[in-house]
Amino acid sequence: MLDNLSGRLHQLSKTLRGQARLTEDNIKDALREVRMALLEADVALPVVKDFMNTIKERAMGQEVIGSLTPGQAFIGVVNTALTELMGNANSALNLAAVPPAVVLMAGLQGAGKTTTVGKLAYLLKNEQRKKILVVSADVYRPAAIEQLKLLAQQVGIECFPSDVSQKPADIVQAALDYAKKHYFDVLMVDTAGRLAIDEEMMNEIKLLHQLLNPVETLFVVDSMLGQDAVNTAKAFNDALPLTGVVLTKMDGDARGGAALSVRHVTGKPIKFVGVGEKITGLEPFHPDRLAGRILGMGDVLSLIEDVQKGIDEKNAAAMVKKLHKGKKFDLNDFLAQIQQMRKMGGLESLMSKLPGELGQLSQQIPEGTAEKAMARTEAIIFSMTPTERANPQIIKASRKRRIALGSGTSVQEVNRMLNQFEQSQKIMKKFAGGGMGKLLKMAQGMKGVLPR
Repeated sequence: MLDNLSGRLHQLSKTLRGQARLTEDNIKDALREVRMALLEADVALPVVKDFMNTIKERAMGQEVIGSLTPGQAFIGVVNTALTELMGNANSALNLAAVPPAVVLMAGLQGAGKTTTVGKLAYLLKNEQRKKILVVSADVYRPAAIEQLKLLAQQVGIECFPSDVSQKPADIVQAALDYAKKHYFDVLMVDTAGRLAIDEEMMNEIKLLHQLLNPVETLFVVDSMLGQDAVNTAKAFNDALPLTGVVLTKMDGDARGGAALSVRHVTGKPIKFVGVGEKITGLEPFHPDRLAGRILGMGDVLSLIEDVQKGIDEKNAAAMVKKLHKGKKFDLNDFLAQIQQMRKMGGLESLMSKLPGELGQLSQQIPEGTAEKAMARTEAIIFSMTPTERANPQIIKASRKRRIALGSGTSVQEVNRMLNQFEQSQKIMKKFAGGGMGKLLKMAQGMKGVLPR
């Protein structure tokens, strides 16, 4: 997402020459690049105009101080303006209400409302320890009701029953009564979507809003719609008192203009972004972090949070203890590392949040390549016997042939995996002297200082 925009803006620092001050003449080409990058990303034209006026006004006459180059100074201006455009800071859900706090989801069909309900329920249950009830009022799509039931089972929460013979108003009233009687903290309501905005749809959701009086009314929109996403968000905002926006499919092949436009056009904050198909693929939206990633500065805070969520502290502590006792790092440990990395979103996701050239390198890796490589590594290790995993040095030619056959790979791939393992083994030997323990303590300590 936003790769083209990021690529164009990253080149800006190279277009400006060493001067002591940013002037209209020396930033003319850079401003043109910014304008073209935003238009190609499908950012709404009124937003582009306002944004260009802002950065031109702020950049003109700005001193280039310290060790900054003119390009870096200009990027600093663009970074601040981008962050402000998207809302400055994360806007968290407001669930401060007499239980149950009702969260109403609105949006067009296909935007990902039902999936977002499941992802948000997972996040609230696991991070805020909320008791959650979900209900589907989409009586026009039986598959949506069934999908929500399956998601609720996956998350481990209760789904209030509904079917296509009922009226949406009756469903939500019954669900609200049930939630009150059974002391649920949050009631999440999935509503019907349409292929386009129509009067019937708007009247129905207005009625549901009136009956439920939700503390949060979230508009779910597909970020791949580009300009249409902004227009749709504005139409819903005119009809409903929205409290926030959820952008789905931010990891897709999108131009990404919606992320830069929705806040400006609707005046409502983007609260969450969908970043994958997994139930864990929903993240709080941090404008400053996205601005940093767009401009090639990385997103180290999100990277640390991903590591904290994915790391199994008990397993890490057990590995530290094992290494301190002088025991070798084996293929079982290597497999556990790979599985933890996959839980964190995979290698490509982690690399995309690194600053500078390392972050840009992730854009050059064909999508899914790293994930497939990790899956092949898992298959190779799973094809080994327990003795081979614990003692990799015994794996010679005949064993390699058997492992390759069992995992559907080649002997060359088995050799490559074993070479990678040996490199990891050397690194882990260095951690045995206390480095890994320090790393674990640092990750634990960061929990208290990271912004929520």
